[in-house]
Amino acid sequence: MPRRGRRGRGDARRQGKRNAHEEVSAGGVVVRRDGAAAAYLVIRDSYKNWGFPKGHLEEGETAEQAALREVQEETGLDDLRLLAPLGAIDWHFQFRGRHIHKWCHFFLLESFGAATVPQADEGITECRWVELAQAVDMIAYDNARDVLKRAAEWVGAPGG
Repeated sequence: MPRRGRRGRGDARRQGKRNAHEEVSAGGVVVRRDGAAAAYLVIRDSYKNWGFPKGHLEEGETAEQAALREVQEETGLDDLRLLAPLGAIDWHFQFRGRHIHKWCHFFLLESFGAATVPQADEGITECRWVELAQAVDMIAYDNARDVLKRAAEWVGAPGG
């Protein structure tokens, strides 16, 4: 007869991941080129972490459309051009007692303008153009840093 008892902690974690609420968003790594030099746009969020502009897909919107819209809204850049898909990242977190599994599709975008306006009502406190090495150091999360490195490879930046 099989033993009955409480599940181990690992089983509970796996069960929680299976019952996670799925969310999908999209965002952009924005590059601005001046000759051979490339600058990348990073934003500071309400948690004081540096990352990339991103947000939820609206109904009927593609990931590409959402990325362009979210970057424009969060940074004020309105001259964006989509260059390439960079893949998706995912992570798990708790929000208001709910387990969330979030996917974010990233795209490489190019801007010809430099002036930004952080979207304060979304908690964006700063937008900053930086070179690749500085962006790699500033980005708060490893999976976002990996997206940046893919973008740099596409752009052809040294050390990308």
